[in-house]
Amino acid sequence: MSPPRLRFAPSPNGRLHLGHAYSALLNAEMARALHGTLLLRIEDIDPQRCRPELTEAIVDDLAWLGLGFPEPVWRQSARMSTYRAALEALRARGLVYPCTCTRREIQAAAGSPRDPDGAPLYPGTCRGRPVPDGPHAWRLDTARALALCPGPLAYTAFAPGEPETVRVADPARWGDAVIARKDVPTSYHLAVVLDDAAQGITHVVRGRDLEAATDLHVLLQRLFGLPTPRYHHHDLIRDEAGDKLSKSLRSEALAALRERGVSPEAVRARLGVPAR
Repeated sequence: MSPPRLRFAPSPNGRLHLGHAYSALLNAEMARALHGTLLLRIEDIDPQRCRPELTEAIVDDLAWLGLGFPEPVWRQSARMSTYRAALEALRARGLVYPCTCTRREIQAAAGSPRDPDGAPLYPGTCRGRPVPDGPHAWRLDTARALALCPGPLAYTAFAPGEPETVRVADPARWGDAVIARKDVPTSYHLAVVLDDAAQGITHVVRGRDLEAATDLHVLLQRLFGLPTPRYHHHDLIRDEAGDKLSKSLRSEALAALRERGVSPEAVRARLGVPAR
């Protein structure tokens, strides 16, 4: 078996908060328990929201928590040619199609079914249309992709101190998901699958809000002939109102905690992660 390799992969589109801290610290604890290596990967495919100074802030916040990582640190913005080649490979197999629909148009045309994130399932408006001249996304033709992947799709879930379990993946519940955005030749789903394989990631530890996305990732792994890591989806850190912490809600950043004099040890204690 390959030596255990894990990764913590934040996006530099805002400052890290306690939810990120918990995921990073849990990744470090699991890597230690598995006698493995924890990598840092910067997921900066969004050219509008990701900024270099926020990448520096991420590294600074993680160092404050006592976490260091092997070099070099991968940045997805440097791997666009890899994503573009993978997209072209899917296109050559007839597994993706261009889409010019806006969110408003999808909302108006879609029926009642929704994907696991609660968004309307794409009704297939652009399927079969020629490639347009203007900006367009690329969607996976999920039915055709599943036809090329006979047999059950599944992955192994793990948790500390518990036996591993096999879970069946159901990519069809995502419909024809976006595989490449209008502004970049990839999406989170495509980039994370290619990068996990390229970095030899054997165990993925991430929030429960990404658990359903694993179904789609397993399908992409099968299409590209890539290994499927083991997955652990941890509970989310929530605020007093019960909402998960997020940058969009302007949850208190680690930087603000530092300015208030909160120590890394206090953060670990609050999150239930033991000090080392």
